[in-house]
Amino acid sequence: MTRSMTRRAFTILAPALALPAGLLAPSPARAAWAPSRPVRMIAPYAPGGGADITARLLAPAMSRSLGQPVIVENRPGAGGSIGAAEVARAAADGHTVMLDALAHVSNPAVLPSLPFNYATAFAPISQVTLLPQILITARTSPHRSLEALLAAAKAKPGQLSYGSSGNATAAHLASVALLRRAGVEMVHIPYRGGGQALQDLMAGQVDFVFATVSSSAALARDGQVRALGVSTAARLAALPDVPTIAEQGFPGYELNEWNGFYAPAGTPAPALEALHAALLAALRDPAVAERLESMGALAIGSTPEQFRLYLAEQRARITTLIREAGVTID
Repeated sequence: MTRSMTRRAFTILAPALALPAGLLAPSPARAAWAPSRPVRMIAPYAPGGGADITARLLAPAMSRSLGQPVIVENRPGAGGSIGAAEVARAAADGHTVMLDALAHVSNPAVLPSLPFNYATAFAPISQVTLLPQILITARTSPHRSLEALLAAAKAKPGQLSYGSSGNATAAHLASVALLRRAGVEMVHIPYRGGGQALQDLMAGQVDFVFATVSSSAALARDGQVRALGVSTAARLAALPDVPTIAEQGFPGYELNEWNGFYAPAGTPAPALEALHAALLAALRDPAVAERLESMGALAIGSTPEQFRLYLAEQRARITTLIREAGVTID
């Protein structure tokens, strides 16, 4: 996927993201604040995952802008809430930030006893990326279209299965949202990561999974899996012949993974401005942009206000889905 193709894809997606700007918000004027020591960027997930890789990709470029090292620290556990709790109680001085995923809005609905409030404990800085998902089946699957897959599930309630990277993850919630819209029942098989779910799909152990573009687009193009639909509001430049789920009888359907950038609530405005400017500079760095494209990620770089609006919309929609579907974390 070329850079121009990614830009075109984002231009189409922007209305669905409630981002009135184009790709990347304008850079603010150079902020008066600068860090006096290294900045900690907490990635509240295990090393090697999407959020961790993105954080480590951004950190060196942000360091150049800020004049201090940006050091990524992994604080995994409890769906990302352990690392988030550490950021929530950190000093609000600009020297601690966090790169989080969709769990930022799903955790409050499945972890009711958290010691902090996700909606008030953090200052939103920017949405960093959008990570589209693809609904795929095995190459040998008899279900050659989304319509055929759902018809088979309707004919055999509770006999077909789908895999995901875990309960209440973006992959799980995308599946739940689709099956509820379709009025069909399938067995959920949660795995400890997307890689394991993908392996079992290819072995024919589950009937479908939602997988990120980075892990599945090449497999679909090579014919190793069959792509039946994409989770975005518009078709993807990487797979232009694969229809959206929305255009296959589910208007308005959209559920993607994404990453966001935060500081503790109460962080002074000059520090937030400097951190935002450093993030935008990193997203515009050619090496960073190329790597994000290779991961299938769409760079966003929204303003704090745009991100606040996006968070509010996502929080309301995901919370409603989780509660109505009875999604829990074991």
